[in-house]
Amino acid sequence: MKANEGKWDRIARVIVGLGLLSLTVLGPQTLWGLVGLVPLITGIVGFCPLYKVFGLSTCPLSSR
Repeated sequence: MKANEGKWDRIARVIVGLGLLSLTVLGPQTLWGLVGLVPLITGIVGFCPLYKVFGLSTCPLSSR
């Protein structure tokens, strides 16, 4: 898996993922907060499968 996410994209994904995961503990306390695992994991790994499918990349190194 070649990285296809840039620094700011990864930071945003981790923040959004943690925010969504907090919904399982705070707020409505529903399991819908587990959707936050997707942006959290892709942000940590640096690879987004949907970016690959659509040929997108925010990583400046992937264009080399």
